[in-house]
Amino acid sequence: MSSDFEGYEQDFAVLTAEITSKIARVPRLPPDEKKQMVGHVEKQLEEAKELLEQMDLEVREIPPQSRGMYSNRMRSYKQEMGKLETDFKRSRIAYSDEVRNELLGDDGNSSENQLIKLREERAHLLDNTERLERSSRRLEAGYQIAVETEQIGQEMLENLSHDREKIQRARERLRETDANLGKSSRVLTGMLRR
Repeated sequence: MSSDFEGYEQDFAVLTAEITSKIARVPRLPPDEKKQMVGHVEKQLEEAKELLEQMDLEVREIPPQSRGMYSNRMRSYKQEMGKLETDFKRSRIAYSDEVRNELLGDDGNSSENQLIKLREERAHLLDNTERLERSSRRLEAGYQIAVETEQIGQEMLENLSHDREKIQRARERLRETDANLGKSSRVLTGMLRR
């Protein structure tokens, strides 16, 4: 079950990386290529939504005691999906602005347009940096959870080993007590006969 989820996670990661790359390229492409790229990105966003739905279904089938970690991961993936959709809308707006400028005869070389483009590129870079930092934090948190889980598992195995030893000693004492009771019973029976 979790292997299916992890497979979907990997597919989602690859797909979102492709989408991010394409979204960043949309504003710089020639008009014909932009139109094609927008179409590709729309299809990939639909695929990513379907993957999220599959992952959500997998999480629902996970036992409640293990579900928390997967639910947290799903929340972050949904946030990432929302961010991608927002970035895509921004790039489409930039694309539609360029189309409008072309139709109106504006060559887009004005310093104001250049400033806007620089701001947009800076915003994209900051968003990508933030996304990378979030991913790094998620990876670190996942690693920490794995280490803690391993430690808890080791402690449980040690406790079980100690409990087993105690149970074995208790059994030995019971056998000895049973043997002593048997001897006592024979001695008492012998004394009663005399």
